[in-house]
Amino acid sequence: MVNLISEGVEISVETFYQQDYSNPLQSEFMFAYRIFIENHNSFPIKLHRRHWYIFDSNSTHREVEGEGVVGVQPIIAPGEKYQYVSGCNLQTEIGKMSGSYQMENLNSKQMFDVNIPAFVMIVPHKNN
Repeated sequence: MVNLISEGVEISVETFYQQDYSNPLQSEFMFAYRIFIENHNSFPIKLHRRHWYIFDSNSTHREVEGEGVVGVQPIIAPGEKYQYVSGCNLQTEIGKMSGSYQMENLNSKQMFDVNIPAFVMIVPHKNN
């Protein structure tokens, strides 16, 4: 698990290879990732947008932007945690993701960005 605190918000990520949803012969490798978002601030926050950078080990990369995460824009009170699970498909056995969330301080209505730590997705037999 990797984690990073920025702007008083801690982001932790763990990844899982999804063998049943992958097809190595077709260069399709599916990964799931669980994100934990913990608000260490003294004010409630709302997650508005996500921005991802996805890199395959064959030098291809993609950017993904959109509202919320998994169809919601969660509000996280001070000291509270929010978690969700999502997925990413790669064309190679090794890849990396990083990005940011656009958040709102619900007290001041100010927007701010929270960094998501870079995390690696590796098919288990490549780790040996």
